Amino acid sequence: MKKQILSLATIVAMSMTAASCGDSAEKTEETADTTVLVPVETPAAEEGVMVGGAMMVPSKNIVENASGSSEHTTLVAAVQAAGLVETLSGSGPYTVFAPTNMAFEEVGNDKVQDLLKPENKEKLTKILTYHVVPGAIKAADLADGQKLKTVQGKELKVQIKDGKVTIDGAEVLIADVVSSNGVTHVINKVLMP
Repeated sequence: MKKQILSLATIVAMSMTAASCGDSAEKTEETADTTVLVPVETPAAEEGVMVGGAMMVPSKNIVENASGSSEHTTLVAAVQAAGLVETLSGSGPYTVFAPTNMAFEEVGNDKVQDLLKPENKEKLTKILTYHVVPGAIKAADLADGQKLKTVQGKELKVQIKDGKVTIDGAEVLIADVVSSNGVTHVINKVLMP
């Protein structure tokens, strides 16, 4: 009889545990229904090209992307001094051959500082617009011997040899940096008209 009472007590205890588990599962489901039913989508990171320690992305314009690059601070300062920020932030499209800070160093710090002065704005503008071509031209669109007419009015000559692309003697270091209003190609030399 003791065994039956013990067994009966065990059965009752198990029934109560099962019932309480059933209740908590329902509560868990109710809680889950109110808090987890809506799926949360995390936006994917925008793909781009890393330049000067910053990700250049297609959702930003040419100036916004260049402003993030630690390798293009001199170019950005020159664009500002020439009053070209608004133009190069416009709808475009433009292709920009963007010299690095090292390329500007080769020109000479004194010469660069002189070009940044307000009285030399016209000369600086001619140099900078010589780096800009109307349209969005990617590397695949370039051909050996091709000539590209710049916004400044003169032409740049494209050379492709052994897989290296040069624009008027400046090597393209990073190609196809796509922005919302065009394409930038990082070059290792300042082009002079």
